[in-house]
Amino acid sequence: MTDELLARAREWLSQDPDPRTVEELQGLIDSGDTAGLEDRFKERLQFGTAGLRGALGAGPNRMNRVIVAQAAAGLAAYLLEHGSKPSVVVGYDARHNSDVFARDTAEIMEGAGVHAHLLPTHLPTPVLAFAIRHLGCSAGVMVTASHNPPQDNGYKVYLEDSSQIVPPADAEISAAIDAVGRVDEMPRSEAYELLGPEVAEAYVEAVIALPSDGPRDIVAVYTPMHGVGRDTLVEAVSRAGFPALHVVRDQAEPDPDFPTVAFPNPEEPGAMDLALKLSSEVGADIIVANDPDADRCAVGVRDGESYRMLTGDQVGVLLGDFLLRKGVQGTYAASIVSSDLLGRQAAAHGQPWEQTLTGFKWLGKIPTLVFGYEEALGYSVAPDIARDKDGVSAIITVLEMAAALKADGRTLIDQLDDIYREHGLHATSQLSVRVDDLSIIARAMQTLRTSPPSSLGGLAVTSVDDLANGYHGLPPTDGIRLGLEGNTRIIARPSGTEPKLKCYIEVVVPVDESIEASREIADEKIAAIKHDLSEALGL
Repeated sequence: MTDELLARAREWLSQDPDPRTVEELQGLIDSGDTAGLEDRFKERLQFGTAGLRGALGAGPNRMNRVIVAQAAAGLAAYLLEHGSKPSVVVGYDARHNSDVFARDTAEIMEGAGVHAHLLPTHLPTPVLAFAIRHLGCSAGVMVTASHNPPQDNGYKVYLEDSSQIVPPADAEISAAIDAVGRVDEMPRSEAYELLGPEVAEAYVEAVIALPSDGPRDIVAVYTPMHGVGRDTLVEAVSRAGFPALHVVRDQAEPDPDFPTVAFPNPEEPGAMDLALKLSSEVGADIIVANDPDADRCAVGVRDGESYRMLTGDQVGVLLGDFLLRKGVQGTYAASIVSSDLLGRQAAAHGQPWEQTLTGFKWLGKIPTLVFGYEEALGYSVAPDIARDKDGVSAIITVLEMAAALKADGRTLIDQLDDIYREHGLHATSQLSVRVDDLSIIARAMQTLRTSPPSSLGGLAVTSVDDLANGYHGLPPTDGIRLGLEGNTRIIARPSGTEPKLKCYIEVVVPVDESIEASREIADEKIAAIKHDLSEALGL
């Protein structure tokens, strides 16, 4: 153990206000655990457009009270530099230490001269995003790691428009964080405003105003995935006039350990098993789910005698179709890795269409946005409520859509098939690889940049676009877009929140005979592409 490493650890230890991380760090020092200390001090969690996210623990490479205090002080300095009398609203989910991090943030903000409002309990991320404009605040902070594993936590920052930060604000805030001194010398104040239930009530009122008068008969199973969505959604569903949801009992209560799932993400294998089982028991028409902070929404449907989960793209085009048919006018948008189908739908209804980089921080910046989605189960059906993905208002809209179709003797699958008949079957899938060694991702991306394959799945590669150079006017990002013959495309990029390489595949197949025949063709094409792509990247 070097003297420098030991000195850094002791300096950190001397300002840490948390007895648990003090004990952890002191134990590493006393035992001479060089590897443990190097892992915690070799680098620092970087503040970017996704804010902060990482495993809980001691040191600058973990989420802890020192890191959060530095982030709060840096954000306060940024807000004070960019406006007079700034204010912030702070929310949090039910993860380990979320309430502590939120309270620290409120005290440091108030101590720095930024008036802080603290939400009264753990609430969905969309409530925090809504609260920013509702209260007229300069910024918002949400303490959450969304659907990450139990050992993680995070820190999301929004500015006054209720969308997440984008460059250059992220770099400016990061620089302000780097300039922060010792956290035990920061002024703190408990004069922040602890909010009551009125903000969450105002959010629910905004959500229940969305559905139009229409059928309400729908049997739905719901899981909040051990998160914070249940109470807000159940209240909104009841007041919007829909029947009570059948809530998955074993996943109903907020639980930071997420005991029934390997990963608390509706997209992960096995995460929806309990909801699927309950659906069979109660004869549900549909299944709806939130991720733990309730900004995402998953949907499952009855398919004959069984049930299946829809993809994020399928839910996106169904919601887009529903809003377009209701006559909602404005810009429809999706992230670049999502299906291109929504663009064709919008064009058919004479509405503008845009694509953005991955992340709702980009979708939320579209001034005329009326509907936006990303394939990772994120939907904004009401940007006037919040310019961020919102799993609560999305579920309310899904219920309205499904009930209207049921009244006509139809299902979400029937409507989806009609969309495919009109525009072609757009089949999407992912080749997603989780790694322990991030160099694997770097090597795979370098392979695509320097020696891309000439064909995949029997289809010629017709174009290679390095998104780091910008693509169709979009800001540069780390990604590669491969165009293949037949309107097929692949976009490869490192995940912004997890140690994953993600390759997004879309094939388009005309519906000449039957949906089933077109689906078989699409499945065969996707399977062949995945096989060849895995070999090409050495995965």
